[in-house]
Amino acid sequence: MKTFTKALFAGCFALATAGVALAQDNPMVGGAAMFADKNIVENAVNSADHTTLVAAVQAAGLAETLQGEGPFTVFAPTNAAFAALPAGTVETLLKPENKATLVKILTCHVVGAKAMAADVQKMVSEDGGSHVIETLGGCKLTAELKDGMVTLTDETGGAARVSIADVVQSNGVIHVIDKVLMPAG
Repeated sequence: MKTFTKALFAGCFALATAGVALAQDNPMVGGAAMFADKNIVENAVNSADHTTLVAAVQAAGLAETLQGEGPFTVFAPTNAAFAALPAGTVETLLKPENKATLVKILTCHVVGAKAMAADVQKMVSEDGGSHVIETLGGCKLTAELKDGMVTLTDETGGAARVSIADVVQSNGVIHVIDKVLMPAG
């Protein structure tokens, strides 16, 4: 019985260690482990800080795309970022008749390449202090370094700071941001 108990304990420990190993290189997001072997949507649904983003992605019909092969870089606004929008904005955007606008806003947060923070910082440095990033939605974001952090300025002049960088996914990377980026017009 002693041998069985030891073997059972060792097996449980090995399983627990394997799960931790898959997430250990990634930061926690919204109180949840982020696993490099899961895709963007599979990880985002576990973040308590991204429930609004997940609802918006589902309402826009973009979940399947973001579960695809990629690679993608997603600048992921938190619930607090969405809450900072004018009252009623999120509710209005989630209505079916506003799907095209919602898709445009969300795809302004997605780049069709995997760009780690060091890559963005290098581009900013090489371009003399700022670098324009084109998104899948056709938006142009201006990346800069401010106080050692990447800041993204959208086409309306709104600025978002990357609060958590380099959350590796099986199909790209997520960078958590503190504001919703908006397209021009």
